[in-house]
This record gives sequence, structure tokens and C-alpha cells, in this order.
Amino acid sequence: MSLKWKVCGMRESQNIKEVLALGPDYMGFIFYNKSKRYADHVLDKSLLASFPESTQKVGVFVNAEESYIRLKVVDYGLQMLQLHGEESPQFCQNLRTDSLKVVKAFAIDESFDFAEITPYLEVCDYFLFDTKAPNGYGGHGKKFDWALLNQYKHDVPFLLAGGVDLESLSIVKELKHPAFMGVDVNSKFEQSPALKDLDKLKILKKELTGNILD
Repeated sequence: MSLKWKVCGMRESQNIKEVLALGPDYMGFIFYNKSKRYADHVLDKSLLASFPESTQKVGVFVNAEESYIRLKVVDYGLQMLQLHGEESPQFCQNLRTDSLKVVKAFAIDESFDFAEITPYLEVCDYFLFDTKAPNGYGGHGKKFDWALLNQYKHDVPFLLAGGVDLESLSIVKELKHPAFMGVDVNSKFEQSPALKDLDKLKILKKELTGNILD
């Protein structure tokens, strides 16, 4: 079974079109105004409206108001919400519907207690395990010790983020966790913030799925 792949931090229309042509499973857009990849008011709504169903549109939020999130879902036709802050299980449940999936991100380091995930098991569709950073939320290109994933004992599927690059794909492909569904890439596949390197993404797709073009 091939792994899923998500390209996050997209913003520029031409780059979005080029990456979309590679057929990622998910494409992420950041709605956190402290991010270098902040995309609100820049994204082309008509372009996002033209996405095929095979690439899901993911809105990335950090401690945002529920009303703001709902507005962006409508504005950009988002199909998934990736929550990167301290959002509660109730907050996740409030947003989750049959047509709107919720991904809760957790920042992992050696001190992370995987019991923190338990209250979210029934209210989230997926989890994302990212590297804990002293400042900011994601997009920093740092890895955590992936052996820590063995402490996750549940069935809710998860994406792996945090410093995933071409050099580490051989390790990624050897991960045997039954809930591991794929990777979320960002800074290690960029030419500059929000501008993705197509050549690197082509290699990523070939390594994870075994083909370049669908």
C-alpha cells in the first residue's frame, strides 16, 4: 500500500497549479497570521474551487475562533481542518461533520505524554505528529525521534510531519506502525517560504507511491 502525501504551506497560484498536477492527496493552506506562509486574502478562490476530489484542501489553524474557521471553510471550500494549537476535544467535535474532517496536530518531543491524545480519539478523523518547537507551530524543518511513535497505541490514522526530507524517506518507508498513513511536507521541499520545489516533490511522490503521474 502506498503512503499518502500532503504538501503544506501553499500560497502562490502558479505553484499551486504545478503541485496540484503532481496529484498530492492533500494540500494545506495556513491561516495563522504569524506564519511566513500565511495565505488568507492571497489565495485564488476560483483556483481552489477547481480542485479535483483526489486532492483534499486542508486549512491549517492555530487557536483560531470557531467563527473565523467556519468563514474560511466557506471562502475556500476547505474539506479538512488541521488544528495546531491548544484546541479542546469539544472544539474539534463542534467543527467535525460528515463532509468536514478534523486533523489534530500534536507537538512531540521526549517529554510528550501520549495519554494527552486519548480525549481526542472519538472527535478527530486523523492526527498529525509534528516536532515540538520552542517558538512557532510547524514549518521549522526539525525532526523528533520517530521511535517515540511506538508509544502511540491507537487506531486513528496519523500523518508524520517535522523535517521530513528526501534523505529520510528510506526511514519513512520502513515505519511499520499500523496507524501510519503518510507524510506532511513543507519547509524541506521549498525554494523559499510557500514556494515548493517541484523536482523534490516528484521524487517524493515516486518514493512514496511508486509512480510520478497518476
